[in-house]
Amino acid sequence: MDAGRLASSLRGGDRQALAKAISVVENDWAGAAALLKAVGPPGRAFILGVTGPPGTGKSTLVGRLVRAYRKRGMRVGVIAVDPTSPVTGGALLGDRIRMQAYAGDDGVFIRSMASRGWSGGLSRATSGALQLMDAAGFDIVILETVGIGQADIEVVAVAHAVLVVLMPGLGDDVQASKAGLMEVGDVYVVNKSDLEGADGMVVSLLGMLSGSKGRSAPVVKVSALKGDGIEKLEAAVDAVRVRFDRSPELRLHSVRGMILETARGDAMQRLERLSAPKADKLAKLVLEGKLAVSEAARMLAK
Repeated sequence: MDAGRLASSLRGGDRQALAKAISVVENDWAGAAALLKAVGPPGRAFILGVTGPPGTGKSTLVGRLVRAYRKRGMRVGVIAVDPTSPVTGGALLGDRIRMQAYAGDDGVFIRSMASRGWSGGLSRATSGALQLMDAAGFDIVILETVGIGQADIEVVAVAHAVLVVLMPGLGDDVQASKAGLMEVGDVYVVNKSDLEGADGMVVSLLGMLSGSKGRSAPVVKVSALKGDGIEKLEAAVDAVRVRFDRSPELRLHSVRGMILETARGDAMQRLERLSAPKADKLAKLVLEGKLAVSEAARMLAK
């Protein structure tokens, strides 16, 4: 692979080059590091994370946002992290299938990525894919995570702003009251607003946010299926984007998060490749009383 040529092609708007480049990074093929270096540093695209528990309608909401941004003439990239198929190892749900309406739109590029067992709602190659879409000239890249709980919130490390999508009736009131999700959102979205309890959930969220020291985030009620409330959501995201554009520290935070996520992926990959035979030897020493589990773990990590 000629990393320089591939990087030049995707920067020039070649969609096939972008698709190939993401595959190179996702599968960690030879030349992946050279490719990411050749495309240059990130810094142009606004990265919008969309996260929340399963079943809250994240994909439908993302589709509505794509439509709204396209009407404004913006080029939109979507990275949808889906659960991994136990058979093929690929993305199990495939958000590209759910967004076929944009298949012929050159201003939209949608890529599903399998989580491959990666915790936190992302994929090991997410940061690299974000960098490639940034280089390809997209104005906004929407990063949709796997359905997550209150602890799996790695999206906040790499996104410039995070939408937390909730809905009434699925226990989200309890879910939202726990620490994680209530600490990462820049905008909170109560989807499926036609369901009973939507207004109560908005009030509940506003109360929780007002009680969180230093936290101030809007709560927007929408129906992604019907398209209700999308303009208000756009306005809320635009306000966050203005703050982001005025703060170099926020962009630095995102790049730092990409570095840490990529480093974590590389470390886990090496651990999985090397650990099995060494772990067996260490396990025997633990059973013989010669090592504590914590000591064995530190030796394996080293």
